[in-house]
Amino acid sequence: MLLEVRHLRISYGNLEAVHGVSFHLEAGELVSIIGANGAGKSSILNGIMGLVRPRGGQVLLEGRDITFLPAFQRARLGMRLVPERGVVFPLLSVYENLMAGLYGRGKQVELQEKLDWIYGLFPVLKERSSQRARTLSGGEQQQLAIARALISSPRLLLVDEVSMGLMPKLVSRVFGVLKRLNQERGLSILLVEQNALASLRISHRAYVLETGELVLEGSAQELMDQEKIRKAYLGR
Repeated sequence: MLLEVRHLRISYGNLEAVHGVSFHLEAGELVSIIGANGAGKSSILNGIMGLVRPRGGQVLLEGRDITFLPAFQRARLGMRLVPERGVVFPLLSVYENLMAGLYGRGKQVELQEKLDWIYGLFPVLKERSSQRARTLSGGEQQQLAIARALISSPRLLLVDEVSMGLMPKLVSRVFGVLKRLNQERGLSILLVEQNALASLRISHRAYVLETGELVLEGSAQELMDQEKIRKAYLGR
């Protein structure tokens, strides 16, 4: 098992946002956590990445307890987070943002080979490589955020609301890239999303989060077939 989360609780002051959730992800899986805005999805990813300190529970990576490991050490173990709304370093160029994604790599990287691969996935980044990131459109910044995470060849990619604010055409492209990364490269991906239909279509399994609690789980197809899910999240 690559990732195991046990009874994770996350609070902000006196407000508990995540109420003891437990789930897992096997190596090579693409797993989604779907739920409405404010359900606690981003808090779970931030807890896994070490950006917030949990009030209780455990996070294990390949059986190792990393619950209280600093985020930079988790990055060195091969975890990367694509933050909500494609957060990038606005004053750095596209190229410099990509180089920032190599932070924590302890071994040599075939840089040109990596760049060629990244630019093949996201051609617009090659065209904009010398531009400051703040000059990119929202969709281009989202692509840059994904590319910055990928350039280090992570073992586990955490993706936070990748479709937020994107045009439908770009949503389809970005989800297509995630599917290819999983199927062709075996990249393990944990995706949290409001866009339930798009995420379920590319996932092996999924969990449904409501107000900080996991209420359903199953294969992506099983969840798409459930009437409750169709009405609440798929508009059917």
